[in-house]
Amino acid sequence: MGTATVGALPFLSVPGTGTRRNAELAQCAPRGTQSEWKRFLPAPALPGCAKKEHSVIAQFLEVPIMDLRFRPEYEVFREEVRAFLAEHWTDDDRASAPPLNPRGMSLGLAIRTDERATRFRLAAIERGYLYRHVPRRYGGSEQPFDPLKLAIIQEEFRKAGAPGELIGQGPSMLVPTLLEHGTEEQKQRFIRDTLLGKIQWCQGYSEPGAGSDLASLRTRAELDGDFFVVNGHKIWTSNADTADWMFALVRTDPEKPKHEGISYLLIDMKSPGITVRPLRQMTGEADFNEVFFDNVRVPVANLVGKRGQGWAVSRSTLKHERNLIGSSLLSERVLEGVRYLAHALELRGRPAIQDPVLRARLVELETKVLANRYHGYRLLTMQARGEDPGIAGLVTKLYGSTLGYEVARLAMDLLSDRGLLAPGESEAPAMGMFLTAYMWSLGILIAGGTANIQRNVIAERGLGLPRDPATQRGQARERKEG
Repeated sequence: MGTATVGALPFLSVPGTGTRRNAELAQCAPRGTQSEWKRFLPAPALPGCAKKEHSVIAQFLEVPIMDLRFRPEYEVFREEVRAFLAEHWTDDDRASAPPLNPRGMSLGLAIRTDERATRFRLAAIERGYLYRHVPRRYGGSEQPFDPLKLAIIQEEFRKAGAPGELIGQGPSMLVPTLLEHGTEEQKQRFIRDTLLGKIQWCQGYSEPGAGSDLASLRTRAELDGDFFVVNGHKIWTSNADTADWMFALVRTDPEKPKHEGISYLLIDMKSPGITVRPLRQMTGEADFNEVFFDNVRVPVANLVGKRGQGWAVSRSTLKHERNLIGSSLLSERVLEGVRYLAHALELRGRPAIQDPVLRARLVELETKVLANRYHGYRLLTMQARGEDPGIAGLVTKLYGSTLGYEVARLAMDLLSDRGLLAPGESEAPAMGMFLTAYMWSLGILIAGGTANIQRNVIAERGLGLPRDPATQRGQARERKEG
């Protein structure tokens, strides 16, 4: 048995070095994966298997299997998307990809904002494929909501390795909030450039002593003519060191009950009086920061919604944050890599994919990712109808973040000690992306509300179960101390 170098990953131990063996392995490789993973193995379809399995299951159950195929008009739309991609996103465009940003890797995404990617996104917006929910006057494509078309666009863009909608605090969280609560001037000023990555945002919510109990925040904003003067301290602020702007919760009416005295401000990070201190985490990166405000002057025009009603505005942002964290796209992206590892690595002298324990774990995760994707479609449909997903949104966040951890954990188990090589080391598998994804998945369990808090809320408000005794004791202690 020789050791074949597969793509850019010399650590992979593959039986045989010839093209015949690689071709045999390719028969078991998954179809339609993103171009970045093609460094592992070629990926033609698995011939005949899906049809055969479908038939066997149908005979066993003696009931019709749900037909998840798209209707003919949607397949026509799929061909239109493919033709667009073939014309506007070429092999040269894919080959020109700049080095992956470690922060993009931590999410399992290659987030491109270079000139080629921006040019492509503008063409995709013009064709109606990106930012379909955003009116054209603000830089979107303003298309009727159709979850099936959205699913096709995401799938085909992912297969082609083409830049999709930017994912982050600005495009995914602030833009929907401004569309719902912002003034016309705020929408015109911020949305278009945010969608194209020209304005980077950070979220100023958490504070020392105000994390899970966010309404206890103490950063104050006092009105002084046409400005708010902000003083206080934010913590765990992702990307504050590179952001152009922050959307923040501040206390403008301290005499009112804590949920009623909060306002939502847009703060220019270049303003005098702002100090950013990085917090280095176990990934080696400093994605989180402390932010200090010392008499920072913020124009009243940067107030989103009405004064003292920031808590209601922030709920819109948190809703979209949980949808982002719970999205299946991140787990799917890492799972594509796990599939390739399973076909390329050896385990006890044979291809790892032949190990029954690994196959069982992989199939289980494939099922969970698919379920999460369809649940996401359900939420999109609810939002398109103007309905508040409520508890269903919390389920998405909890399930999606937990799933991200499970997928990354499988990758680390499969890589064994080789998975511990840090990003930047020459022998690190996939440039250390799996290790980074695993470490980040632990933090995602906390982001947007910890997993335990989500479980409590789902149990109490969704299932009608009694309140957590520990929470009740904590609230009683707060009332006594207050």
